[in-house]
Amino acid sequence: MCGIAGWLEYKEDISGNLSIMADMTRTLTPRGPDSEGIFASPHCLLGHRRLAVVDIAGGAQPMRREYGGKHYVIAYNGELYNTPDLKAELGVAFTTHSDTEVVLAAYAKWGIRAPEKLLGIFAFAVWCEEEETLFLARDHMGVKPLFYAPMPHGMLFGSEIKAILANPEVRPQLDEDGILQLLGLGPARSLSGAVFKGIKELPPAYAMTADKNGIQTWEYWKAQAAPHTDSYEETKEKVRFLFTDAVRRQLVSDVPLCTFLSGGLDSSAISSVAASELREKGEGLTTYSIEYEDNDKYFKSSLFQPDSDSQWTDRTSKAIGSWHRRVILSSDEVAYALRNAVRANDLPGMADVDSSLYLFCREIKKDFTVALSGECADEIFGGYPWFTNEDMIWAKTFPWAQSVEERKSMLHHRFRHLPLADYIQSEYQDTIRSADALPGEEKRAARLREIMWLNMKWFMRTLLTRKDRMSMAWGLEVRVPFADRRIVEYAYNIPMEMKYKDGREKGLLRDAFEGLLPQDVLWRKKSPYPKSHHPAYYKAVKKRLSEIFQNPKARLFDVISREFVQNFLETDGKNLAHNYYGQLMTVPQVAAYLIQVNDWLEMYQVEILK
Repeated sequence: MCGIAGWLEYKEDISGNLSIMADMTRTLTPRGPDSEGIFASPHCLLGHRRLAVVDIAGGAQPMRREYGGKHYVIAYNGELYNTPDLKAELGVAFTTHSDTEVVLAAYAKWGIRAPEKLLGIFAFAVWCEEEETLFLARDHMGVKPLFYAPMPHGMLFGSEIKAILANPEVRPQLDEDGILQLLGLGPARSLSGAVFKGIKELPPAYAMTADKNGIQTWEYWKAQAAPHTDSYEETKEKVRFLFTDAVRRQLVSDVPLCTFLSGGLDSSAISSVAASELREKGEGLTTYSIEYEDNDKYFKSSLFQPDSDSQWTDRTSKAIGSWHRRVILSSDEVAYALRNAVRANDLPGMADVDSSLYLFCREIKKDFTVALSGECADEIFGGYPWFTNEDMIWAKTFPWAQSVEERKSMLHHRFRHLPLADYIQSEYQDTIRSADALPGEEKRAARLREIMWLNMKWFMRTLLTRKDRMSMAWGLEVRVPFADRRIVEYAYNIPMEMKYKDGREKGLLRDAFEGLLPQDVLWRKKSPYPKSHHPAYYKAVKKRLSEIFQNPKARLFDVISREFVQNFLETDGKNLAHNYYGQLMTVPQVAAYLIQVNDWLEMYQVEILK
């Protein structure tokens, strides 16, 4: 993967601002540690940091080509998984093996419809010199990020917020809308929000054009509702084909590749297919799991996390014949890395769920540049309790974040007037209305389709954001086979009774993967990304939060109620009646989130607009 940045300005000649463009681009060095390039013209500057994965010698960027008498320049971050298919369809002579050249040729031929042809993960910008237009697009599921800041006569953009903030035209400011995102939705964000005032995120499956007349954005793809006419056996076979094809396509790499392995269904199935494919080439697969010191001693089963992973990673690794490595983290280092995770994300995130992944990716990057991971299966095949728990199904809000009253109580008294509950409800309703529906669909089936859409647009996007930032902070490219557009399109219309065959979550997937894994692994109950259950972790974050509480100048209390934090510390979070964010954020993670808010306000010197 890579990092991209750009500056568009129509009123003035900005070609002399190369030092600023270099500053913007170099903020993305961790994403692209291998090389840097900058393109300059009077009205457009493009920057690129490269992580070389395919065609290491020939894929330098920004890349410039001429097609049909017009000159195009591309800055691209991504991987295409249908490169051979597109090359055959485009029918032009290519001078490199890089998929960057394929994307550029696709835009030259198909224009703004080019993203519809792409199968992969991407965010890119194309400048047409003759037309003086800039085109940007982001992949269907939002695996790769893209932020932008509209300006009076142009715009700034970057793979990460830090690239935009490196331009002196933008200041790190937080207004009331940002506070509503931070505390009403966090660690999620609104579909086009970036918390910072004046900065937006291009949503997944969106494209944009910018020219002298301004900026236009549009949604170029969404899952379409249609009757599911395949039998169960046909459905099972098609899911297996789409999945195995996605994994095979994503094994293409000119650099070392591994997989994440938790011992759960999704990562185990990916690892099994990967091991088999590599074995046919005479190669072996290395798998990685994350663990915590003494976690088995303190683990407690819950609705969301019925058992721990350690026994299952060994079982799966032996079955598929991988070389397995454990990364064991201590409570102190996970707590200490909370600040690093904020820097990687440019925002408060999922607390230790982020910082542990940050440390995990650091260890993997020592030997590998590409990894495959199992995100997105639960969102599209119904792996979460809110697909079966009646109260969660019919909740008139995001089912994983029913903590509205607690969130309101966190607000500093200066912001108590903000309509936090209304804001959350508006974001929820807007998302529900955007789901493509099947006319006449039975009420429960229609609602479960809405739940899947909510998961895709919110919960899944938050997890993909986390995975991208924490991995790319170390220049590790993580691919996500279950986010393959074809799988999502097909799964959107599979009835929930098929997905929950025999009353088991992801029963369809388990049947589809028969023969890939041992039976006990195949039918293991879903367990989420592992967290530390060691009391030393909560002790560490509570100590740090207490130190912040004792500091009269702590930035946290610019937005958070001091009384809330005092009550939280005195009662060990008993003022949280609900999980803050599904299975991922309970009391220790909320304490860590508050620490991250404080660190973020401090590190980024955020100005709060009143």
